[in-house]
Amino acid sequence: MSGYRNSYETRCAAQIGPEYAYEPVKLTYTLECSYLPDFVDVANKRIIEAKGLFDTADRRKILAVKAQHPDYSIEIWFQKPDMKISKGSKTTYSAWCDKHGIAWKQGPLR
Repeated sequence: MSGYRNSYETRCAAQIGPEYAYEPVKLTYTLECSYLPDFVDVANKRIIEAKGLFDTADRRKILAVKAQHPDYSIEIWFQKPDMKISKGSKTTYSAWCDKHGIAWKQGPLR
């Protein structure tokens, strides 16, 4: 495939002039979003997030909030901390938090 990712890119490259380099730069971008934490100790800047499902979007959001608001501490209370982050993964919700330095605990069972 001549260094392209797939046959379609190879066909496109055949019609694009030589003045175009293939993937020569990486451009960063930022998405501006907002986060509404579940429970906040405003005076002490502590957040408790209650989670049943902890999907990819939630994990990305928590990492972004942690990086951009280091003055807040975040703790996640999981309904099932031993759930896997995806079907094929061996990583649990709790292990993901441990890896990223995020406090967590088993939330109330009933």
